[in-house]
Amino acid sequence: MDKVVVVTGGTSGIGRELVNLYLRDNDQVVILANANLYKMENVILCDVSDEDQVKQAFNDIKEKYGRVDILVNCAGFGVSGALELIPNEKAESIMAVNFMGVYNCSKYALPLMAKGSNIINISSACALFPLPFRGLYCASKAAVSLLSYSWRMECAPFGVNIGCVCPGDVRTEFTKNRVKNYETNERYGTRVKTAAEKVDSRQDKRMEPYKVARKIYKYSLKRKPKPLIIIGGKYKLLYFASKIFPLKWLLYFTQKIYGGK
Repeated sequence: MDKVVVVTGGTSGIGRELVNLYLRDNDQVVILANANLYKMENVILCDVSDEDQVKQAFNDIKEKYGRVDILVNCAGFGVSGALELIPNEKAESIMAVNFMGVYNCSKYALPLMAKGSNIINISSACALFPLPFRGLYCASKAAVSLLSYSWRMECAPFGVNIGCVCPGDVRTEFTKNRVKNYETNERYGTRVKTAAEKVDSRQDKRMEPYKVARKIYKYSLKRKPKPLIIIGGKYKLLYFASKIFPLKWLLYFTQKIYGGK
């Protein structure tokens, strides 16, 4: 109780569910978000990809609370499309938010964090199992995972813990809000669109955001979180299988299922 918790992207999806859980625990919760459509309290409007805005946000947090006990880096978005046809500005944008956002917020939270504090970075199952026409999103989340592991080792001597969460598909507005680039050519034909439709059609089979948030919440409270947790039974099974079978098998079957026709 009475922890100071910062949640990026905390006004929607998993982040919003997390905020509610911390509030029920009587914690002091600060939300960093680029919009506040639901008029939630204690929101600092901040583009996590902008270092100056992030620096100012954590200066404000320092002045008001003096510390950060838990940081959950949840802000992010998706981009889909054939990699060679996606404009560079979209590639730069997703890396700026999904990767640099985690880097910026962690960088400026760390000076406010004492021994026993936790940074929880929300990666994705797409960091473990790449999908065709989702390459930029997969790359951004894989970068988050590896950043988490490296930073965990650097922070271990002074007791700040950094953990990484890889959830599978979650039933939020994320799919609806994904930036979809349906541009194609004679090589890709209809595959770009049909691949997107295949993934989007799974919306009713996705995990409930509250259940996913609950697992992240419990993970964030641990004295020393594991380096990685995967949320979703089938994703844990696939991860285990990926360590046994050749990578080319994983890529072959994933392409067959999600590569479009």
